Amino acid sequence: MAYGICNLSMAPLRAIANDTSEMMSQVLFGETFEILETEKEWSKIRLSYDTSEGYIDNKQYLIITAASFLKLTSEKKYISGEMIDFITNKNNELTTIPLGADLPFYKNNRLEINAESYVYEGTVLSDKKAKSEIPQIAFTYLNTPFLWGGKTPFGMDASGFVQMVYKLCGHALFREVKAQAIQGEVLSFIEESAPGDLAFFDNEEGEIIHVGIILKDYNIIHCHGKVRIDTLDHSGIYNADTQKHTHKLRIIKKMI
Repeated sequence: MAYGICNLSMAPLRAIANDTSEMMSQVLFGETFEILETEKEWSKIRLSYDTSEGYIDNKQYLIITAASFLKLTSEKKYISGEMIDFITNKNNELTTIPLGADLPFYKNNRLEINAESYVYEGTVLSDKKAKSEIPQIAFTYLNTPFLWGGKTPFGMDASGFVQMVYKLCGHALFREVKAQAIQGEVLSFIEESAPGDLAFFDNEEGEIIHVGIILKDYNIIHCHGKVRIDTLDHSGIYNADTQKHTHKLRIIKKMI
């Protein structure tokens, strides 16, 4: 088995080995993965953080040793806490990194990928946060535009938004909304929920298609067009701008 790490700000994770194919997710700087297959220009990978699988351009990652992979996936994780920042190598070349990027082998404002060392002077997150802190972290992403497969402040989808908020708080969720809906403990009523719990929504066929983070006073923050705050009731999400319900409530989950 071969292993890799993203050494760019972000790399698209594609459904098939083609630049024009669906972007299923994104691989952020410092994220590690197993390399399942290698072709001339593409590799099929499995992310270590959430087991997402897809194709990445061979020019957008570096090979790392099995020992480095094991250490990075088993030791304490350090991630960027800045909306957007940069790291600097020994040649003073800059690489931008987004909120939630991993900081491999971080220590004393330095991180490493293979033989390359970088300086990072921004905020570092590493500790688990209480559920009560999740809403405040979620507000960081307000007005981020919707982007299918995205998980950065420049564009994200509903499940990517929820996953990244939980990651910044030190809690792991799956990437796909259907997989997220399997995690956690079911709550019977909205009244049983607390800020930081998740609400899932389905379509007419009963398929889970959307998720958001519950706030106080029957509000919810979610990504629909952009990351926004709407009203949550027993029917679903009510959009005050359009004065209609946009999503049908299916289930409420307590994740932590």
